Amino acid sequence: MNVRRLIPATAVAGATALSLLTLSACSGSSTADGGNSGGKLDVVASFYPMQYLAEQIGGNHVEVTTLTKPGVEPHDLELKPRQVSELRRADYVLYLKGIQPAVDEAIAQAGVKNTVDAATLTELEAHGTGAGHDHGHGHEGEEDTGEEHEGAADPHVWLDPVKYTEVAKGVGASLEKADPAHAADYKKNTDALVAKLNGLNTKFTEGLKNTGTKTFITTHSAFGYLAERYGLEQQGIAGIDPESEPSPARIKELRTIAEEDKVTTVFFETLASDRTAKTLAKDAGLKTDVLDPLEGITDRSRGDDYVGVMESNLAALQKALGAK
Repeated sequence: MNVRRLIPATAVAGATALSLLTLSACSGSSTADGGNSGGKLDVVASFYPMQYLAEQIGGNHVEVTTLTKPGVEPHDLELKPRQVSELRRADYVLYLKGIQPAVDEAIAQAGVKNTVDAATLTELEAHGTGAGHDHGHGHEGEEDTGEEHEGAADPHVWLDPVKYTEVAKGVGASLEKADPAHAADYKKNTDALVAKLNGLNTKFTEGLKNTGTKTFITTHSAFGYLAERYGLEQQGIAGIDPESEPSPARIKELRTIAEEDKVTTVFFETLASDRTAKTLAKDAGLKTDVLDPLEGITDRSRGDDYVGVMESNLAALQKALGAK
């Protein structure tokens, strides 16, 4: 990762030099020969959804690097010592607390002045293996077979375009404050992104209004916010952690849910194992398809960026749910 510290144009000694090594100097001026980053704000994003926001809103005024490289499953990311060292030299850090424990710890220790936790820019909710409008599959007195029905706050807010819009607005405001010289451009870029996300929300609202079933089964319980937003019911094989293993009782429950709710498809994702999803689908006579939690973009992603992949997710849901 290439995270660089910009040096003020005028060489100043002692404490004065330290005081000039500020975000204002980094973003508003450059060295006599153009500076190491050409006067751009050095932004470090924790993983793709944060990277997308920084790039879309920052535009030409930022140089964005990400701690999670394409194809790496972000939940289990371990940072190299070099990454931790370079993180401390960033001008602005954007992350989402609760997704990557190792990143959370490193960012807390880095002490970068302009550090923004996207989880503070919207309201988090608790979701588990089942999330959405209807949780009526359990029966009184039965053992709860879902591993995380009432778990900790769900961090997957970017999969709800409305909540992602709230985060985008907060990121825009924070960049305006961090780099006031380019505040007008950040505001303009934020407005453009908000319009794009509002359009995406409209597509989901209209596209999922009339469906044959409201229930979908997915490997990773990342779609609780999306399900709640559009009146669907997520049934996860695993919990919030994509690597957690379902109990035999949970698998049995999912077969019952699939039959009762006329589920046609078991969804899996590109960055985690699809073994359990395909086994469940085969045993229950169901199809399989990809529902991408958008934790990274690779050459296997069904889209080049956030909006493209979300539109592919919408198409997959419409097909699986029998949208009319």
